[in-house]
Amino acid sequence: MSSFLELLGLFLLLMLPFLYETNHIFRYYFKFMMYYGIVSFNSIVLIPAFLTRPCDVRNLLWASTWCHRVSTLIGLRWELRGKEHLAKDQACIIVANHQSSLDVLGMFDIWHVMNKCTVVAKRELFYAWPFGLAAWLAGLIFIDRVRGEKARETLNDVNRRIKKQRIKLWVFPEGTRRNTGELHPFKKGAFHMAIDQQIPILPVVFSSYCTFLDDKKKILNAGRIVITTLPPVSTEGLTKDDIDVLMDRVRSQMSETFKQTSAEALQRYKPVLKGGITVSVASSASTSNSSGPDAAVAAAAAVASSNSAYGQPTASGAGAAAKASLLKTL
Repeated sequence: MSSFLELLGLFLLLMLPFLYETNHIFRYYFKFMMYYGIVSFNSIVLIPAFLTRPCDVRNLLWASTWCHRVSTLIGLRWELRGKEHLAKDQACIIVANHQSSLDVLGMFDIWHVMNKCTVVAKRELFYAWPFGLAAWLAGLIFIDRVRGEKARETLNDVNRRIKKQRIKLWVFPEGTRRNTGELHPFKKGAFHMAIDQQIPILPVVFSSYCTFLDDKKKILNAGRIVITTLPPVSTEGLTKDDIDVLMDRVRSQMSETFKQTSAEALQRYKPVLKGGITVSVASSASTSNSSGPDAAVAAAAAVASSNSAYGQPTASGAGAAAKASLLKTL
């Protein structure tokens, strides 16, 4: 019986590379399992160290040092632009677009630049132990989105502390993560906080994940993401009456940057396609009556349905035609 189990185990082990290379669904779950597994393991290892200075945001620097190499393991590369804005030693509210749990890996990659930074997260994440406990000990701010009054009290207390200690507070103003190829409406909480303490808004934009990630089709290929930090937006002299104008201004800047960097990602890389997929993508992108982000998402999703990874330079012919058609939709 034991020899049978050993043979079965050996067979499954030998099958892993084959499944990884040929089955995009297996590769999707394997990469996320590796991501969550490594972060959870590091959480267990780091909890004793975090206990030496509990709820100190500097603990997140330790976490990022241990966890940022996960990106390399699953094939993601991050490029930071506007580093000088992010590195400035000042209290500010960072507002960033939210596409996937992979955003956390991008944050790990740039945490050493931000230095003192913490994050507003939904309370449910606290109960995802060991990660939740480690995150709390590292100074993350958990809020109850259902109990709005209590959430506001928590954020007001945090707001006073971040100004005094010159901490950056990272907020996802869209709320729910959505990988749809566009920015969704913002909630006002981050802008209330910035105006209350008269501290600047710092917009951070992640380029689109649509060229390598499709959660519905269970696809996660290799990808390159541009993280752009825009110049800080001052709130000095503004009041709550100015929130809508401020929010629209910031969202407009972020949306424009999102389109530019996402188009650049599509231009620089093309998919390795099989079975005539390139031709069908070019056709669907150019003949569709839709325009804007939705068409870009549809085209990118069709491209991503290939089992192969991204990252090869663009070429002439059908590949270039597909690339051009995708760019027109942005």
